[in-house]
Amino acid sequence: MRRLKRDPMERAFLRGYQHGIQGKSRDLCPFSHTEVRQAWMNGWREGRGDNWDGLTGTAGIHRLNELHAVG
Repeated sequence: MRRLKRDPMERAFLRGYQHGIQGKSRDLCPFSHTEVRQAWMNGWREGRGDNWDGLTGTAGIHRLNELHAVG
């Protein structure tokens, strides 16, 4: 069975979120295309906010599942 590829914007958002939740710098964004970079930055901001709210490790698992369900 073939897996459908995810939307590139969703993938960028989730990758940005993962960087943000881990406390990594936004300067590590690997994208140069404006729209994809913006999706990554939005994910990074969301992840940073969750990091500051203490939703890291097992406390943040439910949040990551919510992000996957939205897309």
